[in-house]
Amino acid sequence: MVANADSLLPNAADCRKVIAQVEADRAMQVVRAREHEEAEKHALLDRFKRPSGIDDEERLKRAAAIINRAVANGQTETQVFRFPNELCTDRGRAINNQEPGWEATLTGLPKELYEFWDKHMRSRGYRLRVEVVDFPGGVPGDIGMTLSWG
Repeated sequence: MVANADSLLPNAADCRKVIAQVEADRAMQVVRAREHEEAEKHALLDRFKRPSGIDDEERLKRAAAIINRAVANGQTETQVFRFPNELCTDRGRAINNQEPGWEATLTGLPKELYEFWDKHMRSRGYRLRVEVVDFPGGVPGDIGMTLSWG
């Protein structure tokens, strides 16, 4: 037998143990990443559920900046907000089905933005398209709000 074989070459059982440990570590990293993503999502939802604290004058300045930038780039529309369907009382069902009165299902910041558009922008010819923008697993996911003027 070759000298130092035991110190240089691990046995097969030790190799399997190392591989199992590496796989367990990777699985734990995936679990931690998912937990972190979920925590971030909940924090974002909590933020979007609360009143923004932004008055109409500031919101008008922000809208003008977004619109002017889009117009300068030759665009006739821009997505102004995207949010999880959890911010709709029916998780986006009425929006997805284009039901009359869908706007009553909005809560939090999406509701504020819709009301701002209705009060200040609709009469100036701006249109607001609200639609489900993705379907993870075949069910409604995020909702997008797109402002258009062309």
